[in-house]
This record gives sequence, structure tokens and C-alpha cells, in this order.
Amino acid sequence: MTISYHWLSKYLPEIIEPTALSKILTSIGLEVESLTYYEKIKGSLAGVVIGEVIDCQPHPNADKLKLTLVNIGTTTPLKVVCGAANIAMGQKVAVATVGATIYPTTGDPLTMKLAKIRGEESHGMICAEDELGMGASHDGILVLPQHTIPGTPAAEYFKPYSDWIFEIGLTPNRMDAMSHMGVARDICAYLTHHQKECSIKSPLNNTLFKVDNTSHPVKVSVENTMDCPRYAGLTISGVTVGPSPEWLVNQLNAIGVRSINNIVDITNFILHETGQPLHAFDLAAIEGQEIIVKNLPADSLFTTLDDKERKLYADDLMICNATDGICIAGVFGGTKSGINSRTKAIFLESACFNATSIRKTSLRHGLRTDAATRFEKGIDISNSVNVLKRAALLIKELAGGEISSEINDIYPNPKPRVTVSIKNHYLKKLSGKNYHADKVKRILTALGFNIVKEGLDELMVEVPYSKPDISIPADLVEEILRIDGLDNVAIPSMISISPAVENLGIKENLREKIANFLVGKGFTEILTNSITNSKYYDEAESVSLVKMINNLSADLDAMRPSMLETGLETIAYNINRKQNNLQLFEFGKTYLTAETGFIEAEHFSLLTTGNLQEQGWRTKTAPHDFYALKGLASAILQWCGLAKIKFEETLETPNTCTVYAERKAIATIVTVAATKLKQFDIKQPVFQLNIPFEPLLQAVAQKKIVYKEVNKFPLVQRDLALVVNKSTPFAAIEKAIQQLNIKKLQQVYLFDVFESDKLGTDKKSMAVNFTFADDAKTLTDTEIDGMMNKLIQCFEKEINAEIRK
Repeated sequence: MTISYHWLSKYLPEIIEPTALSKILTSIGLEVESLTYYEKIKGSLAGVVIGEVIDCQPHPNADKLKLTLVNIGTTTPLKVVCGAANIAMGQKVAVATVGATIYPTTGDPLTMKLAKIRGEESHGMICAEDELGMGASHDGILVLPQHTIPGTPAAEYFKPYSDWIFEIGLTPNRMDAMSHMGVARDICAYLTHHQKECSIKSPLNNTLFKVDNTSHPVKVSVENTMDCPRYAGLTISGVTVGPSPEWLVNQLNAIGVRSINNIVDITNFILHETGQPLHAFDLAAIEGQEIIVKNLPADSLFTTLDDKERKLYADDLMICNATDGICIAGVFGGTKSGINSRTKAIFLESACFNATSIRKTSLRHGLRTDAATRFEKGIDISNSVNVLKRAALLIKELAGGEISSEINDIYPNPKPRVTVSIKNHYLKKLSGKNYHADKVKRILTALGFNIVKEGLDELMVEVPYSKPDISIPADLVEEILRIDGLDNVAIPSMISISPAVENLGIKENLREKIANFLVGKGFTEILTNSITNSKYYDEAESVSLVKMINNLSADLDAMRPSMLETGLETIAYNINRKQNNLQLFEFGKTYLTAETGFIEAEHFSLLTTGNLQEQGWRTKTAPHDFYALKGLASAILQWCGLAKIKFEETLETPNTCTVYAERKAIATIVTVAATKLKQFDIKQPVFQLNIPFEPLLQAVAQKKIVYKEVNKFPLVQRDLALVVNKSTPFAAIEKAIQQLNIKKLQQVYLFDVFESDKLGTDKKSMAVNFTFADDAKTLTDTEIDGMMNKLIQCFEKEINAEIRK
């Protein structure tokens, strides 16, 4: 929220310095994020003085230059070389003296120095309008009226506008502070509480308002009173549309609002003064002299003020005349009814629209206007007519004309006031401070609350319409704390608390368990946007996409159907910043359409790329690969308490592996396709482990945790080298072992794969480690040899293996 210091000060009972005012604003919850000095003319003409040309002669060494003597009120006139064609003796001019810095309308700042121009000294510069930053004209030097006194500082003569601008970090609930008067009201409440009682200097003193005639009546009706609970308007005829006065242009420009014409500028001024949006219609565009507030049929076409034709939605509230729409209510006007130089009469609107309706319409059409921003947060419905009168008087003052109709005020269902009660002990409990009842009443009254009922330990108040966010006692505590100042709440020297024990559910515990495990392995958790770009998906995938209706941008127009693409965006971002070795994991949701509606599912996604570790002088690096991810998947599932883990690859889905645990499909491992990586300009392999979280959760929930004593007897290990066909996977060896059901075989581990022509054509050697143990006794060599012989015979029979001696 942008607030002008000079503008704000008009409503305050006393002058407060900008820095002191900044501290007050921050202390009452209107945090000042920046305080900047605004200058209409940069530099404010410092070092520029009014001079009189007392002599003007041709330059002896240049045809187009003149030697001048300029009286600037000092004992010795300045000698200045000037190249302007319109320079002449006797003129009153603006002179930038040596040491002054001027800021041209275009180009870089220029600091005046003593200079020699074609052999002649020049002690400054006689300036044109654009050279001073006062306009765009460069036709010649700026010639001032003859009555101007030489030696007068230019800043004193031109009085360039300057101001201090507050940027307030307004929280979404504070619609009451989205105006200069709203901010002033809070400041006055602060001064009333901390210094002496005072009140805002309100400009809404409408005692001078009167209807001049009723020559231009406009009939007003509201068909949709749900979305438009109050609508007020009047007609002003005989207006002259033209430039706004300088004071109005200055105040609007200071807060970043461009001046358009006096009528539109007044509506913008009132908006930022009171927080009430207004809209002015060209009366000639109101067919049938009738205003109807209603919804038009879906897909109706409407051209807005920016000359764009928009297709309306059935829920868009419209301001219409007798034949068609002339404005998207509360959001944006239409091109046909806009104010222009030919406008002679206007219809001025001051209305209150439903916040939800305005927000949805604004988002659907991508029109984030100042008016829509106010309406979507809620406005003071009680102030509509007062603001309308204020604006009408200001238009009469600045644009002439007569008020030519009675005020049409359609308010069929007056909004009841909200009442809230607060107890003293509750105030103390939440604030941590004892407040005297009189101070509480003083603060709330200063903020516009009406005291309804007062008891020994309770106060009941009516909430002003300007504060729609206040509905419960805690809201009143916040208001009291704000005005008193959060810094004034004493911090005790000792605080006694009882430590909370958080009992997480199985889902949260499982997520926490997996996350801790992976962080310990050097992984980083990421959180990506669940809204993604539909261009990532081919035609077949797009069929099931959940498309956004009100997408914020063309690149964010669909809900993600998988976790892969948003993860690849993160990988691409990091690789582009020279971070090539990545281990990432994420818990998130995916979205799909189905015949019965939408499918929303939780997933756990793990992505690896680059090297497992950085290369050092003692360590060699190794790349992430498909097999490393298989091992990690197995470790994660075992960490979750699952067993009977099996991996299955098929010829139909190359580079993809289904992971089973407890005989159920739990996860998939994929080597991301090159075509998919190309979409993100990733030039190194990426691997993904994807676990739908619900099946994993069900598997873990069904698994009983069984504890058993640690084996007291030693483990025995044996190694075996099997020569098999190159096409034989390690899974075939595991399957053969499972058929034997050797209970004393605790673990099987593949520790080497060797290929050589000496082994035979299309042969490889797989070195496997076997670990045996018995819970009741130490195993003997005879027992171990017996089990190993069973294994050898099985391998020779089932997978045609040859045992290397």
C-alpha cells in the first residue's frame, strides 16, 4: 500500500515528522517497508537560480554560440556561453550555476563545472525546459516573465512538488487501512491513547451538497442483490473534461497513479482517499437513461477500456444500460461508456459488490485493478452515499457542471452491525497485560467502535462497517494491542511452559522416518509447485490432465499428473547453476481426471543424477545409475519394515523396474527417457524412484513388528563364482535360492561381475557371497558344506551355471 505523507497529513490533527510517523505506523501494525523521498523534478532545482541576461554578444570563435552576461543577484554577473537560438538581452532565464546538478528529462544527470567553450569561459548553463527535467520541450531556453526577480532560487519560484512516500506491508485482513483516511484513523487512535484525544480531519463534510436540478434522471435497478447489496449513483451535467489541476496531478503521481483527465482523476483520488471505488460513465452511452445491475448470458462479448474484446462468464456481474453491458461491475469499465473530451454529462456510481464475486471475475479475466483489489477485501458499505456526495462536490469544483438528479440509493437489505463481547480476564490472558477498562474503551471508541453494553468484567461493542474482519473477541484484543503498541507488552523474566508431546499418525510418522533416513544418506528434500505446464505432456497424457480455468500464466495451466516433471524443473535449475550432482526427494500430490471426477493421490518421489560423491584425492567418484537406485529402494522399504522385496523388469517396459514388497507392487524405478530430458535441456542421465504413498502406507500398517534376540552365535560366510550366460540376471539366482527354502541362509550378496573371452562366448562370472547362521548353535563345516552343495546343484540345474574352481 502506497501512502503520501503530505496527503496523509491533511487528515491528521497535528504535523508529525515522516520518520516519527513511520515509527508510529509500524508500531500499530502498518509496517513501513520503505520510506522514500519523492521529487516531481529530480533534484528539486537545487543550485538553479533566476537570472537576467544583461548582455548578449556573438561568440568570437563560433557562429552559433553567444557570449552572455547574466545577473543572478550577485555583485558580479556570470559569464555564460549559450547556444540557444532564442537567447536575447533582457530575458529572465533559469541558470544552473557551477556545482549544481541538473537532471534532464532524458539522459544522464549533468553537474555544472567551470568550462572553456571555444576559448571562452562559461560559469554555468542557461537551461531549457527539458534540461531541468520540467518537461519535454527543447525548442530553446526557458524564458520567464519579466517581473521575475534575478537571484531568486528556482526552487522558490517554481515550487517543485516533493513528498515522502510510505510503502506499507499491509496484511490481507486490513482493508480498513487501504486508504489515506483509513491510515489516518489508526494514527489518530494511537495519538488519542498515547497523547491526547484527537480525531481525524474528515473531508466527508457534505453540508454543501445539494441537488441543482433533476433534468437528467437515470433509473437504477439491481437484479442481483446478492452480488450487489448496495448501489448508489447520481447525474452531473454540464461538465468540462480536461486536465486536472496541478495539486491533484501531483498527489496522484506521487503514489504512482497516472493522471488521465479531471473526472477520472477525481475517482482515483477518492479511491485512495477513502478506499471506496467509484466509476464515472458518459451519460450519452447510457441507452434508455437506465442502469441495470445484472448478469449477462455466458459467452456474451464485451469490449473493455483497454480495447480488448472479452468473453463473459455467467457469474460475471455487469453494469448494463437498457440494451447492453457498459461495465464489468467493480473490475473494469467498457470502451463505449468511458469518459473522453466530448463528454458533457456523467453518471457517477458508488456501489458495494460481493467480495467473492469480484475476486473470481478479476482472476478469470486477468484484470487486477485498484477497484477490484478493494472490493475483493470488502469495503465500508455504510459510506457509499457519503463518498458519492464528496466526489460530486469535487467534480463540480474542478470540472464545473450541476448535480442533475436525485441520489439513487438501492439498499434493499441493510447490513446489520456485528457485535462482539470481550471480557477483562480474556484480554489479559491473550495480551499478557492488564488494561484499565477506560483505556480499552478509549482505544475502541477512537477506532470507530460503538459501546453497546458495559459490565463489571465485560464490554460489548458494535463493529464499524469498515472492519469486516472483526468477528470474535480475539480480534478486539488484536486491535487493542496494535494501538497500545506490541512493544509495550512486557516480557516476563521467567516463562513456565509444559512441553507438548506431538502424537503423529502413521502417515506422518512414516514420512518423517523416510525423510530422516534419506537426509542421513545425503539427500535434500524439495517442495515443488503442484501446478505445472501442460506442454510437458503428449496428446495421450493430456486426455487425463486437470486443466486450470483461471491459470495465472501460460506456463502454469495444469495440475501435475506425475511428480517427475516438476522435479526435472528443479534439476534443470540446479544444473544451470553448475550443481550437477543431485540427490533429491519430495512428498507431494498428483492429479488426474476420471469418469467419476478427479483422482488426487499422494506420492513419494526420489530423483538422482550426476555422481554419487565428489572426487577427492583418496576417493574415486562413481555415477548414479539404475542399480544404485534399486539398492536404495530396497533399503528404504526395509527401513519401513517391509520384507520379501523383489524387482521385476519386462521387455515391454525397458529402463523401468517394478518393485514388490510383501508380494505387492509398491514402487517403480525408471531411467528418465532422453526425450523427456530434452524438454528440460538436461544432458545427463536422471533416475527416479516413485512410490504411491497409499499402497506403501497400507503395507506398513499391515506389517507386524516382531522383535527377537540378537544371535549369540557367529555368522559363517562362503563365496561362490558362477559362470552363466550374459543374459542371466541376478534375480534368476535369487529365485533359484528361494526354491530351496534354506532357513539358515541369512543373506545373499552379489559382490562382483566379471566378463572375459576366457570364460567363453556370451558368458560372465557372478561372484556371490552367502551368509549362514543358526540361532541355537555354532554351524559346523559339514553343515555349511551340505548347504553349499545344495546351492551348487540348484544353480547347475536351474540356471545352467558352471562353478568356477
